[in-house]
Amino acid sequence: MDRNSLLRLLARVQQGELTLDSACESLALLPFEQTATATLDHHRSLRTGLPEVIFAGGKTPEQTAEIFARLAASGVSVLATHASKEAATAVHQQVPQAIYNTIGRTLSLPQNVTKHGGRIAVICAGTSDLPVAEEASITAELFGAEVIRITDVGVAGLQRILAHTKSLRSAHCVIVCAGMEGALPSVVGGMVAAPVIAVPTSVGYGASFGGTAALLGMLNSCSPNIVVVNIDNGFGAAYTATLIARAAAKQA
Repeated sequence: MDRNSLLRLLARVQQGELTLDSACESLALLPFEQTATATLDHHRSLRTGLPEVIFAGGKTPEQTAEIFARLAASGVSVLATHASKEAATAVHQQVPQAIYNTIGRTLSLPQNVTKHGGRIAVICAGTSDLPVAEEASITAELFGAEVIRITDVGVAGLQRILAHTKSLRSAHCVIVCAGMEGALPSVVGGMVAAPVIAVPTSVGYGASFGGTAALLGMLNSCSPNIVVVNIDNGFGAAYTATLIARAAAKQA
Protein backbone atom coordinates (compact mmCIF):
# COMPACT_ATOMS: atom_id res chain seq x y z
CA MET A 1 0.00 0.00 0.00
CA ASP A 2 1.47 3.33 -1.09
CA ARG A 3 0.03 6.85 -1.02
CA ASN A 4 -1.41 6.66 -4.54
CA SER A 5 -3.05 3.29 -3.83
CA LEU A 6 -4.58 4.64 -0.63
CA LEU A 7 -5.95 7.71 -2.41
CA ARG A 8 -7.51 5.54 -5.11
CA LEU A 9 -9.08 3.33 -2.46
CA LEU A 10 -10.56 6.30 -0.59
CA ALA A 11 -11.84 7.80 -3.85
CA ARG A 12 -13.68 4.57 -4.66
CA VAL A 13 -15.34 4.68 -1.23
CA GLN A 14 -16.26 8.34 -1.74
CA GLN A 15 -17.79 7.59 -5.14
CA GLY A 16 -19.76 4.63 -3.80
CA GLU A 17 -17.85 2.06 -5.85
CA LEU A 18 -16.54 0.32 -2.74
CA THR A 19 -18.22 -0.44 0.56
CA LEU A 20 -16.69 0.54 3.88
CA ASP A 21 -16.35 -3.14 4.81
CA SER A 22 -14.43 -3.88 1.61
CA ALA A 23 -12.16 -0.89 2.20
CA CYS A 24 -11.50 -2.02 5.77
CA GLU A 25 -10.59 -5.47 4.46
CA SER A 26 -8.10 -3.91 2.02
CA LEU A 27 -6.54 -1.93 4.87
CA ALA A 28 -6.48 -4.86 7.28
CA LEU A 29 -2.78 -5.55 6.66
CA LEU A 30 -1.74 -2.04 7.65
CA PRO A 31 0.67 -1.28 9.10
CA PHE A 32 2.38 -4.70 9.03
CA GLU A 33 1.85 -8.39 8.36
CA GLN A 34 3.38 -11.24 10.32
CA THR A 35 4.56 -14.36 8.48
CA ALA A 36 6.34 -17.41 9.84
CA THR A 37 9.78 -15.83 9.41
CA ALA A 38 9.25 -12.11 8.71
CA THR A 39 7.28 -9.02 9.67
CA LEU A 40 6.34 -7.14 6.50
CA ASP A 41 6.12 -3.35 6.76
CA HIS A 42 3.19 -2.52 4.47
CA HIS A 43 3.01 1.01 5.91
CA ARG A 44 6.52 2.05 4.84
CA SER A 45 5.46 3.56 1.51
CA LEU A 46 2.93 5.76 3.28
CA ARG A 47 5.60 7.02 5.69
CA THR A 48 8.59 7.41 3.37
CA GLY A 49 7.22 7.26 -0.17
CA LEU A 50 9.35 4.19 -0.94
CA PRO A 51 8.40 0.56 -0.24
CA GLU A 52 10.17 -2.05 1.87
CA VAL A 53 12.91 -3.92 0.00
CA ILE A 54 13.97 -7.55 0.47
CA PHE A 55 17.60 -8.42 1.13
CA ALA A 56 17.62 -11.96 -0.23
CA GLY A 57 21.15 -12.79 0.89
CA GLY A 58 21.00 -15.18 3.85
CA LYS A 59 17.35 -16.04 3.23
CA THR A 60 16.26 -19.35 1.76
CA PRO A 61 14.67 -19.24 -1.70
CA GLU A 62 11.35 -20.17 -0.11
CA GLN A 63 11.55 -17.33 2.41
CA THR A 64 12.39 -14.83 -0.31
CA ALA A 65 9.52 -16.07 -2.48
CA GLU A 66 6.96 -15.85 0.32
CA ILE A 67 7.97 -12.30 1.25
CA PHE A 68 8.09 -11.23 -2.40
CA ALA A 69 4.62 -12.62 -3.11
CA ARG A 70 3.08 -11.03 -0.01
CA LEU A 71 4.52 -7.61 -0.88
CA ALA A 72 3.42 -7.97 -4.51
CA ALA A 73 -0.13 -8.70 -3.39
CA SER A 74 -0.23 -5.37 -1.54
CA GLY A 75 0.12 -3.47 -4.84
CA VAL A 76 3.50 -1.82 -4.34
CA SER A 77 6.59 -2.24 -6.48
CA VAL A 78 8.75 -5.05 -5.12
CA LEU A 79 12.53 -5.36 -5.12
CA ALA A 80 14.80 -8.11 -3.81
CA THR A 81 18.57 -7.59 -3.84
CA HIS A 82 21.40 -10.16 -3.66
CA ALA A 83 19.02 -12.72 -5.14
CA SER A 84 20.42 -16.04 -6.31
CA LYS A 85 19.18 -17.99 -9.32
CA GLU A 86 17.53 -20.41 -6.89
CA ALA A 87 15.67 -17.53 -5.26
CA ALA A 88 14.58 -16.31 -8.69
CA THR A 89 13.19 -19.74 -9.54
CA ALA A 90 11.22 -19.86 -6.29
CA VAL A 91 9.85 -16.34 -6.79
CA HIS A 92 8.83 -17.04 -10.39
CA GLN A 93 6.74 -19.98 -9.20
CA GLN A 94 4.60 -17.56 -7.18
CA VAL A 95 5.06 -14.31 -9.14
CA PRO A 96 5.80 -15.26 -12.77
CA GLN A 97 5.98 -11.63 -13.92
CA ALA A 98 8.93 -10.82 -11.60
CA ILE A 99 12.05 -9.69 -13.49
CA TYR A 100 15.39 -11.28 -12.63
CA ASN A 101 18.57 -9.37 -13.52
CA THR A 102 21.50 -11.79 -13.51
CA ILE A 103 24.14 -9.04 -13.50
CA GLY A 104 22.72 -6.98 -10.65
CA ARG A 105 21.27 -10.05 -8.86
CA THR A 106 17.94 -8.30 -8.41
CA LEU A 107 14.35 -9.47 -8.59
CA SER A 108 11.93 -6.67 -9.35
CA LEU A 109 8.23 -6.18 -9.97
CA PRO A 110 7.23 -2.66 -11.07
CA GLN A 111 3.68 -1.83 -9.97
CA ASN A 112 2.11 1.61 -10.28
CA VAL A 113 5.51 3.28 -10.66
CA THR A 114 5.17 7.08 -10.60
CA LYS A 115 7.94 8.96 -12.38
CA HIS A 116 9.01 11.86 -10.17
CA GLY A 117 11.17 13.64 -12.75
CA GLY A 118 14.45 13.11 -10.94
CA ARG A 119 17.48 12.16 -13.02
CA ILE A 120 20.30 9.99 -11.66
CA ALA A 121 23.54 9.14 -13.42
CA VAL A 122 25.01 5.77 -12.45
CA ILE A 123 28.67 5.29 -13.33
CA CYS A 124 30.93 2.28 -12.99
CA ALA A 125 34.70 2.60 -13.29
CA GLY A 126 35.19 -0.82 -14.87
CA THR A 127 33.09 -3.66 -16.20
CA SER A 128 33.90 -5.60 -13.01
CA ASP A 129 31.98 -2.93 -11.05
CA LEU A 130 28.90 -3.42 -13.22
CA PRO A 131 26.99 -5.74 -10.81
CA VAL A 132 26.94 -3.03 -8.13
CA ALA A 133 26.12 -0.30 -10.64
CA GLU A 134 23.28 -2.36 -12.12
CA GLU A 135 21.80 -2.97 -8.66
CA ALA A 136 21.81 0.81 -8.18
CA SER A 137 20.30 1.48 -11.61
CA ILE A 138 17.45 -0.99 -11.20
CA THR A 139 16.67 0.32 -7.72
CA ALA A 140 16.52 3.94 -8.90
CA GLU A 141 14.34 3.08 -11.90
CA LEU A 142 11.92 1.07 -9.77
CA PHE A 143 11.63 4.07 -7.46
CA GLY A 144 10.65 6.38 -10.33
CA ALA A 145 13.91 8.00 -11.44
CA GLU A 146 15.27 8.45 -14.93
CA VAL A 147 18.64 6.66 -14.98
CA ILE A 148 21.64 7.49 -17.15
CA ARG A 149 24.00 4.48 -17.29
CA ILE A 150 27.69 5.18 -17.96
CA THR A 151 30.01 2.16 -17.90
CA ASP A 152 33.74 1.41 -18.00
CA VAL A 153 35.05 4.98 -17.63
CA GLY A 154 37.74 4.57 -14.96
CA VAL A 155 40.61 6.97 -14.33
CA ALA A 156 43.11 4.80 -16.26
CA GLY A 157 41.59 6.41 -19.38
CA LEU A 158 40.38 9.78 -18.13
CA GLN A 159 39.15 10.95 -21.54
CA ARG A 160 36.32 8.40 -21.31
CA ILE A 161 34.51 10.09 -18.42
CA LEU A 162 35.17 13.57 -19.83
CA ALA A 163 33.24 12.56 -22.94
CA HIS A 164 30.10 12.26 -20.76
CA THR A 165 30.32 15.72 -19.17
CA LYS A 166 27.02 16.97 -20.64
CA SER A 167 25.05 13.94 -19.41
CA LEU A 168 26.63 14.12 -15.97
CA ARG A 169 25.80 17.80 -15.55
CA SER A 170 22.14 17.11 -16.38
CA ALA A 171 21.75 14.73 -13.42
CA HIS A 172 20.25 15.74 -10.08
CA CYS A 173 22.48 13.18 -8.34
CA VAL A 174 25.39 10.98 -9.45
CA ILE A 175 26.31 7.50 -8.21
CA VAL A 176 29.89 6.35 -8.86
CA CYS A 177 30.83 2.69 -8.33
CA ALA A 178 34.55 1.96 -8.28
CA GLY A 179 36.98 -0.59 -6.87
CA MET A 180 40.79 -0.75 -6.93
CA GLU A 181 41.99 2.60 -5.51
CA GLY A 182 38.53 4.20 -5.78
CA ALA A 183 39.66 7.43 -7.44
CA LEU A 184 36.82 8.00 -9.92
CA PRO A 185 34.33 9.72 -7.53
CA SER A 186 36.86 12.48 -6.83
CA VAL A 187 37.17 13.15 -10.56
CA VAL A 188 33.42 13.18 -11.08
CA GLY A 189 32.91 15.36 -8.02
CA GLY A 190 34.96 18.08 -9.67
CA MET A 191 32.85 17.91 -12.83
CA VAL A 192 29.33 18.39 -11.48
CA ALA A 193 27.33 20.64 -9.19
CA ALA A 194 25.17 17.76 -7.95
CA PRO A 195 25.76 15.51 -4.94
CA VAL A 196 27.95 12.48 -5.73
CA ILE A 197 27.35 9.20 -3.90
CA ALA A 198 30.48 7.04 -3.99
CA VAL A 199 30.14 3.27 -3.80
CA PRO A 200 33.36 1.33 -3.12
CA THR A 201 33.29 -2.11 -4.70
CA SER A 202 35.09 -5.27 -3.64
CA VAL A 203 37.04 -5.34 -6.91
CA GLY A 204 40.84 -5.47 -6.92
CA TYR A 205 43.92 -7.43 -5.99
CA GLY A 206 44.98 -8.45 -2.48
CA ALA A 207 45.94 -5.04 -1.12
CA SER A 208 42.50 -3.69 -1.99
CA PHE A 209 41.30 -5.69 1.04
CA GLY A 210 37.92 -6.50 -0.49
CA GLY A 211 37.03 -2.88 -1.17
CA THR A 212 38.47 -1.35 2.02
CA ALA A 213 41.18 0.53 0.08
CA ALA A 214 38.54 2.09 -2.19
CA LEU A 215 36.35 2.89 0.82
CA LEU A 216 39.16 4.73 2.61
CA GLY A 217 40.15 6.55 -0.57
CA MET A 218 36.60 7.77 -1.11
CA LEU A 219 36.22 8.84 2.52
CA ASN A 220 39.37 10.93 2.09
CA SER A 221 38.29 12.52 -1.18
CA CYS A 222 39.22 16.14 -1.76
CA SER A 223 35.93 16.76 -3.62
CA PRO A 224 33.53 18.23 -1.00
CA ASN A 225 30.30 17.13 -2.74
CA ILE A 226 30.98 13.42 -2.16
CA VAL A 227 29.35 11.14 0.38
CA VAL A 228 30.18 7.45 0.72
CA VAL A 229 28.10 4.34 1.34
CA ASN A 230 29.25 0.88 2.37
CA ILE A 231 31.19 -1.52 0.16
CA ASP A 232 29.07 -2.92 -2.72
CA ASN A 233 25.97 -1.11 -1.45
CA GLY A 234 24.46 -0.08 -4.77
CA PHE A 235 20.97 -0.30 -3.30
CA GLY A 236 21.72 2.12 -0.45
CA ALA A 237 23.28 4.59 -2.87
CA ALA A 238 20.25 4.45 -5.17
CA TYR A 239 17.76 4.82 -2.33
CA THR A 240 19.42 8.01 -1.10
CA ALA A 241 19.98 9.29 -4.64
CA THR A 242 16.26 8.84 -5.31
CA LEU A 243 15.35 11.01 -2.34
CA ILE A 244 17.79 13.70 -3.49
CA ALA A 245 16.70 13.60 -7.13
CA ARG A 246 13.02 13.56 -6.24
CA ALA A 247 13.37 16.63 -4.04
CA ALA A 248 15.46 18.44 -6.67
CA ALA A 249 12.90 17.72 -9.39
CA LYS A 250 10.10 19.14 -7.26
CA GLN A 251 12.02 22.39 -6.79
CA ALA A 252 12.85 22.74 -10.49
